[in-house]
Amino acid sequence: MDSLAELFYEEMRDVLSAERQLIKALPKMAKKAHSEELRAAFEKHLAETEAQADRVEQAFEETGKAVRAKTCEAMKGLIAEAESMMKEKSAPEVMDAALIACAQKVEHYEIATYGTLCTWAEALGYSNALQLLKQNIDEEEQTDKALTQLSKTINREANV
Repeated sequence: MDSLAELFYEEMRDVLSAERQLIKALPKMAKKAHSEELRAAFEKHLAETEAQADRVEQAFEETGKAVRAKTCEAMKGLIAEAESMMKEKSAPEVMDAALIACAQKVEHYEIATYGTLCTWAEALGYSNALQLLKQNIDEEEQTDKALTQLSKTINREANV
């Protein structure tokens, strides 16, 4: 890669893959959740993730290049870890605590990625992409906070 614009494009391809992978994983996590509140949080975030993928696709416009995902290996690994955790035999409350931990790892990865992309979009003068990506990072941060709040109750229940 010879320019920030090329790097931005490649990272956009990566994050599009990440969002698409998460769209497939969230229903499995919701199904495995014991807590109704946790299940609802995963279902809410699924709808948000679908909108985030759409915004990423729109943000490609300023690059002048095709909307094409490339496999996000980081998300692939995070989801594999969550799938492995979901196969464990655990008390329902302990499984919920594990699901939150896995989900927050995903959220933190996405927050870091969108933070970087926002910085690059601003430097490149991609104002529309910046606005779209800021919406995504805001939602990711809200999801992370909601999961933290849920974990306070669920961790207490898992510690009994």
